[in-house]
Amino acid sequence: MKDILKEVKKNYPSADTEKIKTALEFAKKAHSGQNRLSGEPYFSHPYEVAIILAELGMDETTIIASLLHDVVEDTDVTTDMIRARFGSEVAVLVDSVTKMNVLDYRSREEREAESIRKMVLAMANDIRVILIKLADRLHNMRTLQFQPEEKQHEKAKETLEIYAPIANRLGISSIQWELEDLSFKYIEPEIYADLKQRLARTRAEREDEIKQVIEQVQKGLVPVNIKAEIAGRPKHIYSIYSKMQEKNKTFDEIYDITAIRIIVNSVKDCYGVLGIVHTLWKPIPGRFKDYIAVPKQNMYQSLHTTLLGANGQPFEVQIRTYEMHKIAEYGIAAHWQYKEKEKKTKTDDKLVWIREILEWQKDLKDSKEFVEYLKLDIFQEDVFVFTPKGKVKDFPKGSTPIDFAYAIHSEIGDKCVGAKVNGKIVTLDYKLKTGDIVEIITSQTSKGPSRDWLKFIKTNSARSKIRNYFKRESKDENIAKGREMLEKEAKRYGFDLQKLLQPDFISNIFKKFTLKSIDDMYAAVGFGGISTGQIINRFIEEIKKTNKEEIPLEEIQLKKDTQNRRKSGVTVKGYGQMVIRFAKCCNPVPGDDIIGYITRGRGVSVHRKDCTNINDIDFEKGRLIEVSWLEDENYSYEVEIEVVAADRKGLIADITSKINDLNLSLSGINARSMKNHMASIKLTVEIKSKEHLDGLINKLKNIESVKEVFRIGSH
Repeated sequence: MKDILKEVKKNYPSADTEKIKTALEFAKKAHSGQNRLSGEPYFSHPYEVAIILAELGMDETTIIASLLHDVVEDTDVTTDMIRARFGSEVAVLVDSVTKMNVLDYRSREEREAESIRKMVLAMANDIRVILIKLADRLHNMRTLQFQPEEKQHEKAKETLEIYAPIANRLGISSIQWELEDLSFKYIEPEIYADLKQRLARTRAEREDEIKQVIEQVQKGLVPVNIKAEIAGRPKHIYSIYSKMQEKNKTFDEIYDITAIRIIVNSVKDCYGVLGIVHTLWKPIPGRFKDYIAVPKQNMYQSLHTTLLGANGQPFEVQIRTYEMHKIAEYGIAAHWQYKEKEKKTKTDDKLVWIREILEWQKDLKDSKEFVEYLKLDIFQEDVFVFTPKGKVKDFPKGSTPIDFAYAIHSEIGDKCVGAKVNGKIVTLDYKLKTGDIVEIITSQTSKGPSRDWLKFIKTNSARSKIRNYFKRESKDENIAKGREMLEKEAKRYGFDLQKLLQPDFISNIFKKFTLKSIDDMYAAVGFGGISTGQIINRFIEEIKKTNKEEIPLEEIQLKKDTQNRRKSGVTVKGYGQMVIRFAKCCNPVPGDDIIGYITRGRGVSVHRKDCTNINDIDFEKGRLIEVSWLEDENYSYEVEIEVVAADRKGLIADITSKINDLNLSLSGINARSMKNHMASIKLTVEIKSKEHLDGLINKLKNIESVKEVFRIGSH
């Protein structure tokens, strides 16, 4: 108790410590007898979450809610009990965090996606909800070693894709960096360990360089009477790895691992220090960034410059004030303390991006789609552009004048007919660059936005506004278009749409996508709010749940191959010549045990008997049919093979040479570089039999630097 109260008083002196004591004892008692996977008492988790938030300087309400954040879900304590004991504000926070965890959906993916959606939307009502959730995730990542390996990878991936970017957007770098490094440790353990070891080997050398740089800066500041706090800035392992990936360089080629941070009293002193360091060392062109004049969207402010050291090695310098430093480390949590008597549960201009998410998410009925859009929205680099009056606007990299127009006002976007950048006319799909001055040309006679804009715009906010326009202005047209699109998609899957529109199926789909009528469904598809695939796939899921009986073969329409007759080398027992398709999921070849699956209107699909897709269709076993290979050497079959090898010159030439030696026909090749200087080469080759294929694989395995060769669909 002393530890947590000390941390609270240090960072939030006005906190009511008596209430925190009461909450601590209450939570400890509620979790009594419960243990974590590590064997520690369960209460150690909410305690550590509270410590993390206390270090951020959060108020006592947040600390209390964090101590209680698991009691409703994991104990007999109710929200009403919390409200009676600790007040409505704490109860609402605890309830918001709890609702993210207690969900009932068909699949784990849906459950997790909806949980993330609830978490993000809860930020709009009270930003403290996400701060508790971030602290909760951080402590869980610190203790992830006690989870099964599969769960470790799953949680680490989710943390890197969702939680770390949210921490970044909120400006909480102290949490963001730790989440990134911990996630990286479990996703790429070997690379993580290697980089950590390399950093340890060069630490003494870097510390010596930093010491010399600090001494020179301190001497340079004496004549101008600027007081500063100067220290080395730690480089995080994941940030180094990201730079290696982005620039396609090895660790030894990343030169600016050495970095220092200079903290001063005023903005004037920031620019004064910048001038001093630029006289002491030569700045590298193109590596200066002024985030003081143009702050990042997450409130971050600093001057960044990269200089060439005396030993010829570059090093980075960051310059900021003490207040900027606090916001850089703690982001929205630091900003929170400056709001004083302001109502703390509402978003303000610092969180405008959350309001934008609230706007565009209304058009996304599917939570998994929302999560994919969210990743795009929070994982983007920013570009900074100017209005003609000099106001700064920031957008994700790749944004266009259309994104700019809708960010100004919906009507500006709807009436946009052209754009000027830096005084010159540009196309509407022009990619904005930092420093551009953007002017939108509008016309009152404009017929409105074009659907083609949806193909190249970048921001979800603009996408949402364009869709809403079509939703409002063209409902009848959208209904007709949506019906036509769904009929076409259903037919592609072998279904008649009208037969799918059964009351039971429709009611579940309406509930899933928050629709009220069939016309609403057609309209949503017509204006692009819901994809045809989402609707038809949901219908198929409903069919799977209800249609589990075997289907008599005589009820299944099989198309005969009367046009363009193509010999397949496979016969269907009891049937004449029929359309035969080889399944791409398992690529069967002669010698494999095979089975046929009667598709709806598209003949027989031939799979290997051990194909996972066949084993997953218990509900339609009646569609399986016996098939066999013809004994005829005139047939050849396409098969896909993947070669994994250490990347080197002449690799592809050696592979194609082996294929030519065997007198085989190569009909496709796709090569790409991977991590750790490895390469993946996918080949499409025509072979006669499984024995023929095995011979080819053995030949390829003997090539220098080849690590693995396998048949795609069997690995």
